Amino acid sequence: MEANRYSFTAMRGIQAGKAFFVLLCPLKLVPKLFRFDDESVPPELRAQRILNRARVPQIARYIADNPQEYILSSLCASVDGEVEFEPVQEQGAMRNIGVLHIGMSSTILINDGQHRRAAIEEAIRERPDIGDESISVVLFADGGLIRSQQMFADLNVHATRPTRSIRLLYDHRDEFAQLTRDVMQKVPLFREFTDLEGTSLSNRTMKLFTFSSLHQAIGLLFDKPRCAPPPDYLPTTIAFWDEVIRNMPDWQAVQARKVNSSDLRRDYVHAHGIALQAIGSAGAQLLDEHPKDWKKKLVGLKQIDWSRSNIELWEGRALHAGKISKSALTVGLVANIVRQALGLELSQDALELERRISSSRGMRLDMRRVS
Repeated sequence: MEANRYSFTAMRGIQAGKAFFVLLCPLKLVPKLFRFDDESVPPELRAQRILNRARVPQIARYIADNPQEYILSSLCASVDGEVEFEPVQEQGAMRNIGVLHIGMSSTILINDGQHRRAAIEEAIRERPDIGDESISVVLFADGGLIRSQQMFADLNVHATRPTRSIRLLYDHRDEFAQLTRDVMQKVPLFREFTDLEGTSLSNRTMKLFTFSSLHQAIGLLFDKPRCAPPPDYLPTTIAFWDEVIRNMPDWQAVQARKVNSSDLRRDYVHAHGIALQAIGSAGAQLLDEHPKDWKKKLVGLKQIDWSRSNIELWEGRALHAGKISKSALTVGLVANIVRQALGLELSQDALELERRISSSRGMRLDMRRVS
């Protein structure tokens, strides 16, 4: 820092005929240097969306909880004011490496990364020692409000958030994600017919489930998806799903290549993630109430008529206007069918779900309609 200006080691580049700079900024300077538009300013007069304050604590917690591993992508900002680049050499290979001087009276506006900026400020309060670490910043000369708004649009129009399946697959801090990876490798049907990247399945894919659905189903089986699974849970989980598959002839037919997954999804409820999660949810109660003979109870899965043509059973429960509807409510309603088939009593919460569907359809759960 020099008198009346900040100085950063930086690289200079050219985009669209205009110079821009890449610099490293100490985290402790981020809250001081970079500002974002006040949310009271109308959208048409701002250069970015308003801060979603619910996201900030999550990012801050991630930084504070992982001081040896956290990763922050670059901030993108515009500077309005005095900017001077002093290259190491006027000519040659080092002409685009040097020191960038920014006047202290300059305004540096974040075009992309306002949530990271706010989270850094919050994380430093808890862990001041990270203040001397740094984040990369891509800095453009300010071209006025219209240019800043266009920069925000251009930076975000092509941004694609990775699917939940791929995020979980690559997440090695989520212990249930690790458990899901292990189960998938040990259970042949899951290993062959789980889509590791998509959140939904295309009509023509040979896959039967998504990694995210399997992850949710395993979390529901444990009944405490926010807690870490016990060390011995892997063999129990593998044994449970192996036994489930033994009692799902249509799943076995897919594995044996006797039927296409797409045909199964078209005609049956059990070929969708909602059924996988419902079985996991009912399985938690089964393992808890029948620790010795739970395998025998799973034979009840064969009693269920999973056909989507069974409108009386599935409409309003797994289907809405003939289409699969996936939500916590519908998973719970399908799980009730599974519980009944396995000979389990419905809890008060489960009975409340049945009362809700009964009031909307004018009927109650009757096992005569299940098979």
